Amino acid sequence: MTLSDQLTLSIVSHGHGPLVETLVAQLDTIEALAGVKVILTLNVPGEPFLYEIQPLHRLRLDIVRNASPLGFGANHNQAFKKCETHWYAILNPDLSLPTDVFTPLLQTARAENAALVAPCVVNPEGITEDSVRWNLTPWSLFMRRLGVQGESSVGDHKFRWFAGMFYIVSSTAFRQIGGFDTRYFLYCEDYDLCARMHLANHKLRYEPGFRVIHDARRASWKSSRYLVMHMKSLLRVWCSNPVWRIALKNM
Repeated sequence: MTLSDQLTLSIVSHGHGPLVETLVAQLDTIEALAGVKVILTLNVPGEPFLYEIQPLHRLRLDIVRNASPLGFGANHNQAFKKCETHWYAILNPDLSLPTDVFTPLLQTARAENAALVAPCVVNPEGITEDSVRWNLTPWSLFMRRLGVQGESSVGDHKFRWFAGMFYIVSSTAFRQIGGFDTRYFLYCEDYDLCARMHLANHKLRYEPGFRVIHDARRASWKSSRYLVMHMKSLLRVWCSNPVWRIALKNM
């Protein structure tokens, strides 16, 4: 069975232009992705995209143009309605994938009976990012700011969530929990997704043997507007049921 029968990719551009074009061109060079559908959501009205007029060699591109911008989760939920495969991959536009990580990650997911699998995320210098994180309590956030990161090895007995730069998720599990919670517009929707999947007894798997490169933009570190959005999402998490259920479970 080829990947085109198993996997659909979703990428959302928030005016990322050249970044998305570079990522799509890179994905198009991966032989294993021949025939795979990529649902590309252009979230900024009027955003140009090179591959609307220049054909790709391997990928099947489905472009969605939003009349007005939606949040991260709402965009991927919208794209998921077009997913007809067993696996659904969510990719940030600022990723680089020099090799095929999809095939081995799917093999891991099937072998481990995992509903969500995430690779190791490194920055352009090759340094591992803190994409594996503790339960999102105020204490864990404080420890992260001090530079104390989550565990790199993730056991089934204790919850760890993965930052949402790159996920491959079971379509059945994603559908069962209702996808992303769209009340999170931009931040913390990745935590919430992992937390609800964990509480629904779906297995989350981290695979450090396979890497993707993430050129982080860190908008909330530079913009007061994004910082406020980030804080609102954190407050929503801390007032939610999953975070405290998991906190009690992890004790």
